[in-house]
Amino acid sequence: MNFRLSMTASFAVLALSALPALADNMKVVASFSILGDMVEQVVGDHAQVTTIVGPDADAHVYQPSVADAKAVAGADIIFVNGLGFETWSDTLISESGTDGAVFVATEGVTPVLVDGETDPHAWNALANGVIYVQNITAAMSEAMPDHADDFKANSDAYIAQLTALDAETKAKLAGLPTDRRTVVTAHDAFGYLADAYGLNFLAPVGIDTEAEPSAQELAALITQLRDEKVAGLFVENITSPALVQQISDETGIEIGGRLFSDALSERGGPATSYLAMFEHNLGTLLEALDNAGAS
Repeated sequence: MNFRLSMTASFAVLALSALPALADNMKVVASFSILGDMVEQVVGDHAQVTTIVGPDADAHVYQPSVADAKAVAGADIIFVNGLGFETWSDTLISESGTDGAVFVATEGVTPVLVDGETDPHAWNALANGVIYVQNITAAMSEAMPDHADDFKANSDAYIAQLTALDAETKAKLAGLPTDRRTVVTAHDAFGYLADAYGLNFLAPVGIDTEAEPSAQELAALITQLRDEKVAGLFVENITSPALVQQISDETGIEIGGRLFSDALSERGGPATSYLAMFEHNLGTLLEALDNAGAS
């Protein structure tokens, strides 16, 4: 069996309708840390959740291990982001021989295009985070109907937090002038955040962190940044800071901090959950935008 993870609703619906009710201690696999946290928020103690790509790791370039294949093979349910994010997981799932049902957490999300490509980083808009949680809750409730009420209660409480943070984010960013809405990051991971909250993100690398800008592309970006009012320049937790440091050296723009784009932080870091990650990114962005306004 081989399938693409940009699959549409039809697969998710078919998987859901065919999924048998499962007992306690079911095994759930999530493809990466942000999605894994969302699943854990919904299931609580009712299921064992394993994450393939862990904190501070880059899912774009991840190479699955034998242990990952074993986890997928023994899974009852597998959650993936979809939208082309996990380029490795269709092979991992098919070659593992798993009987687990696969669910695409972004089902129902309206894709954003960046330079003509689908941006898979849909979680960077909190309204999409709500869609993720709703999809997870539906799948888990069908799989474990005896715990459906618990899943709904967990989901409702979690969605209330996401919705409140979404409103707070919009309120804090609403009054920014045009010349304080442009920031630069290591790669194009924030298209959804830009659309949802009225910001402009520039990056030397596209959606895929494996790509590298040509000398001509990098020179063009540096020229653009010298000509435009840029409010902040940021490194990311999953990419080398070298390219961003080079941009800083050549433009004089100070690095305003580190954003968490594709993965949570390790334990003890500032972004150990999806909510904490978004709060950290918002605070880091706002500090840079405020400093830009004061300069």
